[in-house]
Amino acid sequence: MLSSAQLCSPSLIQMLHSIVHQEKDLGKGEYVFQEGDQADFLFIIKSGKVQIGKVTPDGREITFRICKPEDFICEVPLFCDPTPFTVYAKMLEAGIIHIISKEDLEEQLILQPHLSIEMLKLMNIQNQQNQSKFRDLVLHGKKGALYSTLIRLTNSYGVEQEDGILIDLSLTNQELANFCGMTREVVNRLLNELKKENVLAMVDGRMMIYDLSFLKREIHCENCPLEICNIF
Repeated sequence: MLSSAQLCSPSLIQMLHSIVHQEKDLGKGEYVFQEGDQADFLFIIKSGKVQIGKVTPDGREITFRICKPEDFICEVPLFCDPTPFTVYAKMLEAGIIHIISKEDLEEQLILQPHLSIEMLKLMNIQNQQNQSKFRDLVLHGKKGALYSTLIRLTNSYGVEQEDGILIDLSLTNQELANFCGMTREVVNRLLNELKKENVLAMVDGRMMIYDLSFLKREIHCENCPLEICNIF
């Protein structure tokens, strides 16, 4: 499983840790930040898992990604006037968060221009991740959104088994629906269709993918590298 740290140079990671000015211990369900909060800080996850998402005007919840230890949460536009967060970050598991000031990071990037390039690379990867998700939704509709999410979950949490790939993450159908931006009822129907086709099954509360190639064929998968095709 790739983390943000693996996509950064050691010098960038070292710099980020050197300017951490606060450590916060948060329980499950607590918010790291909420939509509308002033976006003055960035975060590194020391332990626990964090859900990045958004609530739509009609009350639907959309999950963009799940961040894990050593992931770097940067939802702040750098070198721009202060703006509010447009997404929220909520603890899926209790953990510890390191907090970095936007101002301190910008100062270090000015003093060390070579690290600015590393930051641009990281943000470019995140943009490519978002573009690939939108592509699957726009080109292939609800099926595309679900199938691509299952592929990303397989890349992120998949454990090879004799008869398939086990997604070693417990998700309810509602949580899966939140990743796809659709209702639980639609996800239930699509999952039942895949079960009938023997593409997947539930095993001890986790999903087993028997035919990953089917999912890839249906959305004309471009076999993007793992740093793009993941749920983080």
